[in-house]
Amino acid sequence: MSKDEVRNRESYSLFKSLLALILIAGCIWAAQWQYHRGVDRHERNNQIEARADLPAITIATAKADAPSHEWRAIEATGEFDSTRQILLRNRYFEGKYGFEVLTAFTDQGGDEFWVDRGWVQAGASATIAPELPALPTGTVTIEGRLRLDRSLPQGKFFAIPTGDKGGLISEANAQASNKESGINSTFYIDLLAGDQPELTPTVPAALPELSDGPHFAYALQWIIFGGLVVYGRFLIRREVLSREEL
Repeated sequence: MSKDEVRNRESYSLFKSLLALILIAGCIWAAQWQYHRGVDRHERNNQIEARADLPAITIATAKADAPSHEWRAIEATGEFDSTRQILLRNRYFEGKYGFEVLTAFTDQGGDEFWVDRGWVQAGASATIAPELPALPTGTVTIEGRLRLDRSLPQGKFFAIPTGDKGGLISEANAQASNKESGINSTFYIDLLAGDQPELTPTVPAALPELSDGPHFAYALQWIIFGGLVVYGRFLIRREVLSREEL
């Protein structure tokens, strides 16, 4: 074998080794990323379970520090505003397409926020509003679950217009309607029950699935992939070189 062939062979071997090292580093990074996602999700699940069992808080407590109290039970007394309602799109229940109904609520202290009154099935067509659950008038007391406003989708909703025409308006107008509603609260409430029977949603907003998901399994898979690269490039190569020396 000529010197040029030996040099080319060594260069190609070095290239494959560098490529293998890059792949190994990528597998290690991916494994760590999936592992930390699993840890974060596990901690979030524990937090949800722990907070969901705590006593109910007041609106004043939620206003003071909503992030520290998300998922906790909450009670409020005030009035719903049927003229300010939006439908969150792309919500499914038992395989049926529908919406989450959000209605503006003003408590006795004058604070305004959205209340998620649960899921409703979509209308017969995209231009027909769904049948909404009955909305009591006057002062009511509601019981629910505190949620942060950042968990609401941005732009994926329709506003329900008032007046005799009914129906749904465009998404662009819905966004404008929501902006003009004047609600700037950092939280909203998942309605669970109230002091009147019609306040209990037929399909209330549910807690997220409290599962750690596949992240830990994916982390292990990436470690195995990295081990296969090590075995395929370095261990087998060492065995081949040892045999050639014999």
